[in-house]
Amino acid sequence: MTLTDTDTHITLPRNSNQALGIAQFACDFMASRIGEPADDVLHRTTMFFTDSVLCGLSALACRTNAPTVLREEALTYPDAHGARCFGSMERVSPEKAIAANASAVREWDSNGTNFGFNPKLGHTAGEFGHNDFYAVPVAAAQIMNLDGSAALRGMVCLDEIRGRLAEVFSLKTYKIDHVVHGAIASAAVYGAMLGATPEQIESAIGMVVAHYTPWRAIRAGHQLSDSKGASAAISTEVAILSMRRSMRGFVGPADIFRNPEAIWRQFEPTDGDSPFDLVLAHSGSDFAVMGMHFKLGLYEHQSAGALQGLIDLLSANPEILESPEQLKRIHITAYEPAYGIIGDPAKRDPHTRQSADHSMVYIVSTMLRKAYELAATNGGGSIADGNDAWWTTLMLAPVDYGREAIVNEETRRLMGCIEFEHGGAEYDDRYPDGIPTSLRIELQDGRLLDSGFVMYPSGHARNTTCDLEHILDYKSALLGALAMNDPTELTDRCNSVGSLSAEQLHSLLDCTIVLRDPID
Repeated sequence: MTLTDTDTHITLPRNSNQALGIAQFACDFMASRIGEPADDVLHRTTMFFTDSVLCGLSALACRTNAPTVLREEALTYPDAHGARCFGSMERVSPEKAIAANASAVREWDSNGTNFGFNPKLGHTAGEFGHNDFYAVPVAAAQIMNLDGSAALRGMVCLDEIRGRLAEVFSLKTYKIDHVVHGAIASAAVYGAMLGATPEQIESAIGMVVAHYTPWRAIRAGHQLSDSKGASAAISTEVAILSMRRSMRGFVGPADIFRNPEAIWRQFEPTDGDSPFDLVLAHSGSDFAVMGMHFKLGLYEHQSAGALQGLIDLLSANPEILESPEQLKRIHITAYEPAYGIIGDPAKRDPHTRQSADHSMVYIVSTMLRKAYELAATNGGGSIADGNDAWWTTLMLAPVDYGREAIVNEETRRLMGCIEFEHGGAEYDDRYPDGIPTSLRIELQDGRLLDSGFVMYPSGHARNTTCDLEHILDYKSALLGALAMNDPTELTDRCNSVGSLSAEQLHSLLDCTIVLRDPID
């Protein structure tokens, strides 16, 4: 395939200095020398941004550990020219504010996701990634006194760089954490918004990769630690620190994608080139963010197909909910890496929230338990009308991963009824285009109810059946109610971020966070 620059895209070929190319792209895009993203790109990015803010504020309100620790740490680093943390008007050192805000956004594992899939270009490396990094352009705009349109443009640019890297190089294959892509994008966008030269940005990208590459050890173990949820925050913190050092004159490794000792060529050896071409959009609608996915509640996104299958079966067969005793067995079939990540035998007995939200059997059992409880309250039978209502009615919330929920006897009983298996090539070959999953419910009377093949569950970028904005509005209200008495004003500000003045952007995240009892 021949890759050429177009009116909407640029190509950074593998035989070029791609670190410098990313840097130049970010500088040109942020200075509007290139680029006119279509309205649908700006709108979708705004939706992801609002979703991320409500996730972050609610995590802080529920006193989750890592976001609380990092926010308290950030507030001990005052900087008169710095950025702001969620719920604070104090200016602090930008890398500290960004780390605190990114950690809060990521804590619930409920914000956006990408799977690194671009069949149009044959770029289907399938690396994960999440919309964790919007704190970077917001902080840069606050520091430089830029308006909301500049901040939103920075969000688009950041998602484009990290999203396209996820399409061409699978870090997880080599046990490297996916946040490296986001850290590279963070350095590029932050530097471009602060007026760094392309060479300074290249230097910072080199430092990020050479000094701060995180291994997936942060996600290993029978029970996960704070490091899993704070991975993006910590990598972004060092990306901003690297960019600040570079702007002060520190020179990091150049041309890092072709560096023979860096991760790219170490894991995928070449004769001197980078292992991939990189194509970046600057105009139109074909941006990476358009292929990213929303989570409609708190759950590991790999479970979305199973949740959709469960909702489809309950909606079509509400009599299932008349009595929990009717249930004999649930069979879930899915693809790798879903089976490996959330089907790990250790995940059948989670003891922490971080482990529970990476347990297929726990996630599905919790949604089903909620359905049984609501049906019992309503006298049995259907509890919702239509797909969107089922999703909002059964939406998994932070409380569903609290101490009491994790040891709930009925949830544990249902977990014992679930068989989760790998579907082999039939399923694997359809990922990451979709989330290929099937769910069958076997009843005591011998009936076998089959969801069929689920590829594009609600929230997936290629789903065309759900009312996404309606469900996300419900999610925002649900999480917002945990964080403040009335989240409407803040939600409205986030939804209009692209039209805010510089002065309004300074107070974008200003709110009084109402502290709740800790979830975990």
